[in-house]
Amino acid sequence: MTTRPDRGGDLPPRPPVVPDIPAQPGPEAAAAAPPPAAPPAPAAGEPAAADPAVDAAPEPAPRPDRAQYGVVAFLALVGGLVIFDATTRIGRAINTADPIGPKPVPILLGVLLLVIAVIYAVDVARGGRGEPEAGEDVDLSLPIDWRTVLLLVGAFLVNAVLIERLGWVISGTILFWGSAYALGNRHYVRNLLIAVALSLITFYTFAIGLGVDLPAGVLQGIL
Repeated sequence: MTTRPDRGGDLPPRPPVVPDIPAQPGPEAAAAAPPPAAPPAPAAGEPAAADPAVDAAPEPAPRPDRAQYGVVAFLALVGGLVIFDATTRIGRAINTADPIGPKPVPILLGVLLLVIAVIYAVDVARGGRGEPEAGEDVDLSLPIDWRTVLLLVGAFLVNAVLIERLGWVISGTILFWGSAYALGNRHYVRNLLIAVALSLITFYTFAIGLGVDLPAGVLQGIL
């Protein structure tokens, strides 16, 4: 019988169910508890697990790249030479067309070079350094390609030697064509046509746009 007839068939009352609460350990139990087990040692041949405390250690301050001081010295030397040349060798030719004269511009450039050298030296002393692979895909492990470097230097030297004798158009063509060859381009005829076009464009740009006559050389009277 699940109901009681004397009470109209109502279910008999039941006591409320109280969930069992596990006993909390006291201070004595916590003191008697064994210490946590140490992590097992790695087996032979396995890498040791990383220690978070070691990983969170602060990185040492970057050391200054002393090789960059050579660049600083070069900038300072060039700036000093430019200022010295401007103040000793350049005259004071001033006319109505140029009231400033030829001295201020090289002096300003020399001062700017010195300022850049000082700023660069401070940055290097604070540990600043460039990121070699930030802008280019460069493999620093490969050796220097001296063949390409020497070919480029040779093209510039040939241009410097022949520019007065043969003129800019011919020497510039050799410069542009030789630079393309040194950098690995083997389209000889196309590069020659592009080199001639660039030489002619720069020749007339300087002559017409800037009023500076580049050496014509053997093509004097033809160009």
